[in-house]
Amino acid sequence: MTAHVITDEAEALAVAAALADDFRIGAAERDAERRLPCAELDRLSASGLLAVTVPAEYGGADVSARTLAEVFRLLGSADGSLAQIPQSHFVYANVIRRQGTEPQRTFFFAELLAGRRFGNAQSEAGTKHVQDFRTRLERRPDGFHALNGVKHYCTGALFADWIPVLACAEDDNMYVAFVPRTAPGVTVIDDWDGMGQRTTASGSVRLDGVLVPADRVLPHHLTFQGPQLHGAIAQLLHAAIDVGIAGGALAQAVEFVRTKSRAWFESGLETAAEDPLLIQRFGELAIQLRASEALLREAAGAVDAARGHLTDDTAAEASIAVAVAKVRAAEAAVDVASALFEVSGTRSALNSTNLHRHWRDARIHTLHDPPRWKIQHIGRYVLSDIRPPRHGLL
Repeated sequence: MTAHVITDEAEALAVAAALADDFRIGAAERDAERRLPCAELDRLSASGLLAVTVPAEYGGADVSARTLAEVFRLLGSADGSLAQIPQSHFVYANVIRRQGTEPQRTFFFAELLAGRRFGNAQSEAGTKHVQDFRTRLERRPDGFHALNGVKHYCTGALFADWIPVLACAEDDNMYVAFVPRTAPGVTVIDDWDGMGQRTTASGSVRLDGVLVPADRVLPHHLTFQGPQLHGAIAQLLHAAIDVGIAGGALAQAVEFVRTKSRAWFESGLETAAEDPLLIQRFGELAIQLRASEALLREAAGAVDAARGHLTDDTAAEASIAVAVAKVRAAEAAVDVASALFEVSGTRSALNSTNLHRHWRDARIHTLHDPPRWKIQHIGRYVLSDIRPPRHGLL
């Protein structure tokens, strides 16, 4: 595979905007038919967007967190499923940047610049909690590792060239094993049947005695020793997707009311768009959306500031700023996508319009990480100066 190499932030944003415009066309049909976006992902790879965080010394644009968040917001406004697929890709690119050896960085950054895609195999079902893992990585006498386990919610794995797998080793520490999707013993199962984000193919991955060379294993547990931005960056991208979904829903509500909705008979008006009650509601929704967009930009700025001067304090401030943005973004996505029907009327609820995909995508995606726990960490930080914990979900 060959891919264009994006050279700066302005180009990254221009490419993302153009792709979002194209991906918006057909998004409703892809969702309705559950037609997986294979061609669209190939275009995403070829565009060079998947390599924009590669450090400059390895040939990448090394864009800011603010630019990356805007890329995801743009994609999310077009297709809430498609935007979700590369989220883990960038999270694990960041793991390589932080924990990879020089040979590992050289190899994997070259893969990204060539358009290769990372999926993920991290979550497991039936365990005690979301960070309780049964998948094991066992060292063999020949220097390889054997990987065994079953993963669920593996967004991106079906479309990936490499699947980063979280697994515990004999020392009970967490490692990331980068495994080719076509490696012997790897089975990717398209069994995702969620009501929303239907085309993410967030199914299962089975790992049966998968052999992993030592140079494809990274010590993920070291990520959380000392100040880090792993969780903040991951959550920032989730927030950007939510903000994008909210923006896409509002845009479609505007279009529907302007072109299809009828004025309520008691208003005495010719068009629905003239109704002062609807005007009021659209104003409220616009304020909610703009607030979430502003908080997203502020959070991205805090991440960028912390990247330039990483300490316990700057990392904590970035995590809290992202948590604030994520809470507001989740509320905006669900509220605006739901209000779409309120302002548009009965016809907007027909399956033939598939406008309900925005609400379904928002409802599924906002289940990722409970806002209630983020609010707890925000409150402790504000009231008692207690820094948030170091983990990948904050």
